[in-house]
Amino acid sequence: MKKIIATVEIWKEGNMFTSYCPELDVAGCDHTAEEAKKNLREVIEIQLEETAKLGTLEDFLADAGYVAEDEVLKTEIFFHFEKHLV
Repeated sequence: MKKIIATVEIWKEGNMFTSYCPELDVAGCDHTAEEAKKNLREVIEIQLEETAKLGTLEDFLADAGYVAEDEVLKTEIFFHFEKHLV
């Protein structure tokens, strides 16, 4: 099993926390930042499993800018952002 390195952005919207992975364009949410992060991880796992079942995993990861380096998937795309929890 390979490891994937991904960006996680978390911010508060009302009384919910949203978590987002810009490389894969997937999101999760929950009432706490930790649970939102956990939900995002589950969403990423499901996305990877489903694209693997469809036979499109390599294309999905390539479109997201990922390349395999040993047992780690890394992206060459770099994001610079500022998010503030309110």
